This record gives sequence, C-alpha cells and structure tokens, in this order.
Amino acid sequence: MKKENWIWMGHPAHFCAANRCGFSLATYVGGYIVSTLGEYVPDAPVREILAQSRNIILEGRGDVREADWMKKVGYEEIGSGRTYETMVFKAIKQNSICCPYEILCSEQLDFEGYNSAEEATKGHYKMCKKWAKVNP
Repeated sequence: MKKENWIWMGHPAHFCAANRCGFSLATYVGGYIVSTLGEYVPDAPVREILAQSRNIILEGRGDVREADWMKKVGYEEIGSGRTYETMVFKAIKQNSICCPYEILCSEQLDFEGYNSAEEATKGHYKMCKKWAKVNP
C-alpha cells in the first residue's frame, strides 16, 4: 500500500489503559492497524498503590499530586523494560460512525518496544512501511 493511501487514525488502537497514555499513533495500512502507545501515567488510585508499594511519599492533591508523581516516578512502563510500544493487528472495515477500521483479532502480528518518543515515532513509521509491503 502506498504511503499516500495510509489512513491516520485520531485515537489509540490498543492497550486497555490507552486513555492514560499521552502518546499515541495509529495508522491503517493495507489491512493492518499499526498502533504505537506510550507515556503511560496510571490513574490516581493506581498511582497511590504503586507509590505505597515503592515507599514513595506523594505530596499535594489532584494535579499537584500527579505532578509530584511525575517528578518522583515519571512514566510507568507499559511492558517490561519499555515505556512505548508498537503493535500490529489485522484490521477489518466497519460501518462505524467513529472509525471505519477496527482490530479484527487482538493477537498481535508484530511488536517493538522503545524508551523515547523519538524512537517510538521512528519505529511506528518503520512498522508502517514494513506492513505496507505485505498488501501493496
């Protein structure tokens, strides 16, 4: 599939806590969805549990407390040894108001992990190019 035919999706495409990720790229490429996520910040109750289990004292309330988490902990890994990841899934076209393409099967076909936004962005494009060649 030619790059000019790739479809950029305006939402995250995988990971059950994707709504807590500050970084997401999702692209439909010739029958596949290439999804990249990262910068995961757990919600407040999970941050409290993690902080307590790690003997970290968080200061403040609300946004101030979340900022303290970011200062003391930063982004949480979304998998072992990585704060960003790209996964590829078989896609299906749907008659949906929201997005015409959805993941057909949650079994990933390809994967790569990263630890910076720059690596994740480059990795996303590299994965798109790779899978575009599968269905030219």
